[in-house]
Amino acid sequence: MLRSFLIYLSKAAWAQNLIMSWGFAWRAASRFIAGTKLEDALRVVCELNAKGINATLDHLGEHTSTPEEAQQAADAIFTTLDALGADAGLRGNVSIKLTQIGLGLDETLCAENLERILARARQNRTFIRIDIEDTPYTDKTINLYYAMREKGYENVGMAVQSYLYRAEADLRRMMQDGTRVRLVKGAYREPPDKAFPKKADVDANYDLLTKILTDTSLALNSSISADGRTPPIPAIATHDEKRIAFAKSYAEKVGLPKTGLEFQMLYGIRRDLQERLVKEGYPVRVYVPFGTHWYPYFMRRLAERPANIWFFVSNFFKG
Repeated sequence: MLRSFLIYLSKAAWAQNLIMSWGFAWRAASRFIAGTKLEDALRVVCELNAKGINATLDHLGEHTSTPEEAQQAADAIFTTLDALGADAGLRGNVSIKLTQIGLGLDETLCAENLERILARARQNRTFIRIDIEDTPYTDKTINLYYAMREKGYENVGMAVQSYLYRAEADLRRMMQDGTRVRLVKGAYREPPDKAFPKKADVDANYDLLTKILTDTSLALNSSISADGRTPPIPAIATHDEKRIAFAKSYAEKVGLPKTGLEFQMLYGIRRDLQERLVKEGYPVRVYVPFGTHWYPYFMRRLAERPANIWFFVSNFFKG
């Protein structure tokens, strides 16, 4: 119930206007968000790289309401890509949401923006991860991904949500061409005819999908690139230690080298676990969000873990 309410708030304009007016809200949000400017995010990437951790940059924003806003969002992504291109030593890539660049307005507009982003990323020698959003956009997102692959763009990957019933079929299709997949549990509110309502079922499906990704990585000899920018086929994106333990155990069982998968986590969450995995020899990538449109992202982080809500409340009482 609480999770559903927080996800509702993440999309409510009235709640966004109210909460973003509270100074303490940014203090709490800044635990999970690198800053409001690109320079803030690049500084965080340098700090992570110094610890042996790779990064993926996300200029926050989604559901733009006009073509002009979608173009502005694409321009901001170009700036991020150019910054990575200007410093070959940065071990990072970029994640994007398609509703940010016009998917909710006009699929043709979105496709044009996406192709320009992929071309700019290729020019700057980096990789683009297309984030998956809620189910009204799932088919459109996957279709645009394949349209870009058909145009010859190899520097692009997808995300898959294990709480969706359709996830296994989507993943098996993606494995036919070795898609680089970020596997997540899912952070949106979905009806019971679309998603597993029970956590145990989501977890079991996550482990099944991990197996499929691992088997494909082994078969295709997939590995993280030397510059840390292009991930291997499996990106196991979770803070759940049981899921991580399963992924490690299964990879070892089938003989997948540690460089054949990577673990991904969110900025500001489980730094201890990130560093432990690096010491064990696994590639680790941290999702580094930044920008002024931080509210929806922050609310979804609150929805995911009760501990995050207490962190927010503690900041409220600090004034």
